[in-house]
Amino acid sequence: MIEDFSVLCHSAIRIVADNKIIYVDPFGIEEVRNDANYICITHSHYDHFSPEDILKLKNDDTIILITEDIYVNVLKLGFKENKIVIVDPNKKYKINDLCVETVSSYNINKTFHPKTNGWVGYIFNLEYERIYVAGDTDITPEALNVKCDLAFLPIGGTYTMDYAEAAKLANSIMPTIVVPTHYGKIVGTVQDAKNFKSLLDAKINCKIFIE
Repeated sequence: MIEDFSVLCHSAIRIVADNKIIYVDPFGIEEVRNDANYICITHSHYDHFSPEDILKLKNDDTIILITEDIYVNVLKLGFKENKIVIVDPNKKYKINDLCVETVSSYNINKTFHPKTNGWVGYIFNLEYERIYVAGDTDITPEALNVKCDLAFLPIGGTYTMDYAEAAKLANSIMPTIVVPTHYGKIVGTVQDAKNFKSLLDAKINCKIFIE
């Protein structure tokens, strides 16, 4: 079961579930924790792949999931080869006690995140719950096919969906809980998060962490 989840900064997510601590795209981490069982990187942009923040969370046993384009950079951070898992879009992985799926994450009408780069979002299968972390994406056919209980969706616009588009996606896939991300630091505002919440189906519980 999910014990705890939060957005730490921008798109940096921490999930505690099934005796595991999982971070996705750590960025703007304020304290050294070195408590990560898994670190999952969606793509290579600096606000998602931040070496200095990864070093605040990793320990000798941490496993990192990455896209192929940052493999050499991750080796330089001190990860051994057997602690690095290179992922491709739209695949399923069983890594020790973690079951995870990847979802292709890309722009439809922008050029910042081409589909050909092979960048990803993640679905974590934890007990009976599915947690979707979308990464930097627009409304794509892959995203519309996601089935999940908890969804983290970018709302900041410019590089990803804006709040109205993200609400449209949420209302299509209908998670029980949705959390807005990718605002408040580089693009997007707290008001965007409030606007996002106002457009959601009444059955969806929206939790706002950056306010």
